[in-house]
Amino acid sequence: MPVHTSQGTQGGRGRGFGLGLALVSALAFGGSGVAAKPLIEAGLDPLHVVWLRVAGAALVMLPLAWRHRDLVRLRPALLAGYGLFAVAGVQACYFAAISRIPVGVALLVEYLGPALVLGWVRFVQRRPVTRAALVGVVLAVGGLACVVEVWAGLGFDLIGLLLALGAACCQACYFVLSDQGSDAGDKAPDPLGIIAYGLLVGAVVLTVVARPWSMDWSLLSGTADMNGTPVAAFLLLSWIVLLATVLAYGTGVLSVRRLSPQVAGVVACLEAVIATVLAWVLLGEHLSAPQIIGGAVVLVGAFIAQSSTPVKAAAEPVAAGGLAATAAAGGPTGAAPSPDATEDELSTRGSAP
Repeated sequence: MPVHTSQGTQGGRGRGFGLGLALVSALAFGGSGVAAKPLIEAGLDPLHVVWLRVAGAALVMLPLAWRHRDLVRLRPALLAGYGLFAVAGVQACYFAAISRIPVGVALLVEYLGPALVLGWVRFVQRRPVTRAALVGVVLAVGGLACVVEVWAGLGFDLIGLLLALGAACCQACYFVLSDQGSDAGDKAPDPLGIIAYGLLVGAVVLTVVARPWSMDWSLLSGTADMNGTPVAAFLLLSWIVLLATVLAYGTGVLSVRRLSPQVAGVVACLEAVIATVLAWVLLGEHLSAPQIIGGAVVLVGAFIAQSSTPVKAAAEPVAAGGLAATAAAGGPTGAAPSPDATEDELSTRGSAP
């Protein structure tokens, strides 16, 4: 009996730490839009900002990539998939989507990732999911619809919607790939090594898409306006690279390892809420009553989903995690993120992503 109590306590602590990491990741991903918007308004192309973000983070993580260079030989498919989908895919699909449909609609579709991860667990891994997980997803998506005020830009563009769905799929891949090998014990691939190579691959792919050689580099030596306050463009870029990418991806992947793709994704759904609140505080952008109510609904959905999920190390194969399924970004979002989860912050009404 004492043994079980000790294991339960350790599991609870590990899960609590994992939830803390997921919150830090959502906060870091959510701040990318606030830092990126002044740069975009100063004249930088959004895709160039994304390239600077990923390429800068890849440069910072280069020592870790060298340290874990054996991963190239041992897990080449995982590294390529992470870079293509969790880093470059989310952002490329998202920006392509918002060029055709309203950002609120694109963001809402992208955050269907939680449902996609839940579907992966139920139909691909053939593991049961709890009713609370489904309730959490429904509440989160409904709340996000209010946060981005999706009704303000209703329209139908099949290609744009498909691109946004592609971003959702890539965002779901971020959580699924982040969990790969987590049950392999000492043989599990190092999560920071995966991030380092994922960013390198993503930087190469985005170089082709963004064509940074056409960027006006002189803008980085100037200042950008943040709600009336001039801020050095280099400081904003450092924020995006170090906090909104390196820290966001790092804590995001570590949280997935301690929780599950579903639970970590639940907290990641808070990224859009955080981005909107930060834009209100730092950029002076107004929050409407539906956005405030929607943010509260997202919090409720996240709480229901994560509180009903058993500790990941439990013997039962129940994948009750719920709403936690996704989100930046990246988003990685991300990100996060989204991963993205990254640009998701730029796209919230208060950010841009």
